[in-house]
Amino acid sequence: MAESIGMVECTSIAIGHEVEDAMLKAAEVELVLARTICSGKFAVLVRGDVGAVTASVDAGVDAAREGLIDHFVIPNVHPAVFPAIGQSVSLAPEQVGAMGVIETFSAASAIEAGDAAVKAGNVELFRIYLAMAVGGKGYVQVTGEVSAVEAAVASGVEAASRKGLLVARSVIPRPRPELFREFV
Repeated sequence: MAESIGMVECTSIAIGHEVEDAMLKAAEVELVLARTICSGKFAVLVRGDVGAVTASVDAGVDAAREGLIDHFVIPNVHPAVFPAIGQSVSLAPEQVGAMGVIETFSAASAIEAGDAAVKAGNVELFRIYLAMAVGGKGYVQVTGEVSAVEAAVASGVEAASRKGLLVARSVIPRPRPELFREFV
């Protein structure tokens, strides 16, 4: 399994396609995601070994020029990140505890926040939502014991704040079950 992921997020769909091409030509990486996101933005996510992903993201950043919004490389990405991005995490009733939410201004920063959060605490990362129908923002949701959720949210907030891309955060100690049923 690939140990590293990288993303480039652009202001333009046209530039996004150029970025995707440059990233795939720069190194031997696997394309995970290349699509439009709200509001008229484009995101490219790749995975592979650290060196290849770094070279790919560097090429994407160069190709993005003035259209660059955000980018990252995460070496040793936590395995819970991909199911959370794919909206494929199902929670059993016994897994539901406190809820932590981290909201960011970019899709890329949401992935960084989610990875940092799940690495920081004994939590279940169940959602990384990327920019559709939320004005181009992203958000992360975790659940677990209150203290673990607080630690996870603090770590995710720190990751998003490094680039000034944090919108808000919340820890709900005893959420109603309905909060785990309805999502954007």
